[in-house]
Amino acid sequence: MKGARRWERCAALAGGAAVLAGLVAGCGGAGAQDGARDAPRSPGRQMPPYWLDDAAPPAVARQLHVTVPATATEVKAAHQKGFQDDGLLLAFVLPSSEVDGFVARLAPERPLRTRQEPVAGAVKPATPFAHLGLPEPESLPGVREGQVCAPCRGDLNFLQVAVARAGEGTARVYLRGSD
Repeated sequence: MKGARRWERCAALAGGAAVLAGLVAGCGGAGAQDGARDAPRSPGRQMPPYWLDDAAPPAVARQLHVTVPATATEVKAAHQKGFQDDGLLLAFVLPSSEVDGFVARLAPERPLRTRQEPVAGAVKPATPFAHLGLPEPESLPGVREGQVCAPCRGDLNFLQVAVARAGEGTARVYLRGSD
């Protein structure tokens, strides 16, 4: 009789361990590796982080306290809801002759520094520009970059800017912020 009870307890423990392992595997999220993290999601049904489907460039620009120049083209924006803070992305192309004036209006804390080479190693920002179909500024050579503000006014925690050559006579401006 003792052997039967021992067997029942072992079987119950093994079954519980199997259920627990299944739950852990389900929560471990192969989805984060297969791109599910970047899939559009409805805010009412998902746990953060997730991307908002309706992040329009004018709304994101307002949250970043930035005015997109009228001459900007290829304007793209994204808003990622986070656990505590939201990630905000805004990118656009300007004629190279207008970039310095735009950056000066941002009033960065220090002059932008120029990085000649891409950042070594894999760069995996929490709010990647890849979501907008753009290369990460850290992966590009000859980028001017810097902190605009941290903390910033209002709910904005920080704002960073990067400027990279986009083509002949143009540059892409990357803005990444958190609120």
